[in-house]
Amino acid sequence: MKKIKIIETAYRDAHQSLLATRMRTRDMLPIAEKMDKVGFFSLEAWGGATFDTCIRYLNEDPWERLVELKEAVKKTPIQMLLRGQNLVGYKHYPDDVVRAFVEKSYENGVDVFRIFDALNDIRNMESSIKAAKEQGAYVQGTISYTISPFHTVKKYVEFAKRLEELECDSITIKDMAGLISPQDTYELITALKEETDLMINLHCHCTSGMTPMSYYAACQAGVDLLDTAISPLAWGASQPPTESTVAALRGTPYDTGLDLKLLSEIKRYFEEIREKYLGILDPISERIDTDVLLYQIPGGMLSNLVSQLKQQDALDRYEDVLKEMPHVRRELGYPPLVTPTSQIVGTQAVLNVLSGERYKHVTKEVKDYLKGFYGKPPAPIDQEISRKIIGDEKPIECRPADLMEPELENFKAKGKEMGIIHKEEDVLTYAIYPAIAPKFLRGECEEEKLKAPTAALSEVPPIPTAYSVNVDGETFDVKVIPTGYMEIEAVEGGAPKGPVEGGVTCSMQGMILKLKVNEGDHVNEGDVVAVLEAMKMENDIHAPTSGRVEEIFVDEGDTAGAGDTLMIIK
Repeated sequence: MKKIKIIETAYRDAHQSLLATRMRTRDMLPIAEKMDKVGFFSLEAWGGATFDTCIRYLNEDPWERLVELKEAVKKTPIQMLLRGQNLVGYKHYPDDVVRAFVEKSYENGVDVFRIFDALNDIRNMESSIKAAKEQGAYVQGTISYTISPFHTVKKYVEFAKRLEELECDSITIKDMAGLISPQDTYELITALKEETDLMINLHCHCTSGMTPMSYYAACQAGVDLLDTAISPLAWGASQPPTESTVAALRGTPYDTGLDLKLLSEIKRYFEEIREKYLGILDPISERIDTDVLLYQIPGGMLSNLVSQLKQQDALDRYEDVLKEMPHVRRELGYPPLVTPTSQIVGTQAVLNVLSGERYKHVTKEVKDYLKGFYGKPPAPIDQEISRKIIGDEKPIECRPADLMEPELENFKAKGKEMGIIHKEEDVLTYAIYPAIAPKFLRGECEEEKLKAPTAALSEVPPIPTAYSVNVDGETFDVKVIPTGYMEIEAVEGGAPKGPVEGGVTCSMQGMILKLKVNEGDHVNEGDVVAVLEAMKMENDIHAPTSGRVEEIFVDEGDTAGAGDTLMIIK
């Protein structure tokens, strides 16, 4: 009788997928003792987007979250999601930063490292796998699963065998968008069991609705581990519900042996948590959407995409962005849509839609991707698109990190000079997020307030344009026709709203990461005058004309809205 082991994702992927990663540590700790009693294989509780969200929105130290959870969870291993050479960021870091981060993560409480690379480029996983194994940690080598003409069972098995050679303890099939069908699940797991000697773990999101069937097919094929989420944080862009999976397998050869009564007590706690965060829970992320089979957008990306489009006041373009994504993905060589390539493809799709011209604005990350700085794409890149963006520049062929100099000591020295280093972990926080970490480490961040619950999009009534007006006892039917207008509002200490003659405007809402010019500088048309961080990607802002920088309205670190004038060039 083969007992299936369960990995519970409530503390990480479940709320990342449905609640834009906003769950606070103080809402995790009260239930931790009961979670520890269940008998899960592990609790996924760290990594992924949790690190970024803690310092960007929650004013929490992610290292302290890890320590507090480890103190509360005595028996069950704590698991993290690590993006290979990207760690918990959105770009590659040098090997010295990777080694130090893995060591500190293990020291502070991570027992299980699930390590993946967005392109399945094993060169980008070697340093972190080696560092984790040296610590004595359990390592899950991960296949980023996707569907394309270039992703086959044979290639996935070859990749898994290379992970086995690196002494990984198990293989995870990471199906970010819920794309794997029951038949493909059975064939892939059967092949992996035949060709490797490792335990096999299946991680799926429920976006397409197929996942429960695929989980049972996985059991029949010999899977060892399944990822689930406690039911109030399950379904939709999250994982299948823990209780349902446990109940479905009870009495079968795959019985998990977990206590449904204890899970029910945990469920009631998370029902209260769900109510608390209802203002963040978006109906789009929660529902089944079979269109994912066309667009292939992963669970964690859906809730963040909705949030980002709301920030840009462009939620009405949601469907357009979904349709644009497969085109961008194909042109970029069919990368699996998982962080950071999901952000790279997604942000570029948003830019293509909102700017009205494809690849008119291109993020720094897309340029770096085309240059090979993220690794080798799974399939050939569209050469016409490549030439449009990077010209005749040839992509690198070596491991991207081989071109990077050690950085840790520089960040340590600079951080101490700035007075923001209070413990060794702060150096790593600063090294991974140099743009946003200083503000957090100086104690200048404020916790984002929880939003009040809002009606579903389909329930929000449209603004009326037809009225019955009563004048002196006589009723007139009046139709109001909206018309366009232009408003220029100069705000002291900030960017003017609306178009200004000679103005350099912001294409979308974001944070001014860098100012490349000073007042009085001469610039040429097309020069990069500022760098905007929007949707976690860097976007160059170019001078629309040649001339002299007459006035700059923003400082580095300021937030600018779409259409704001950042500076004037005359």
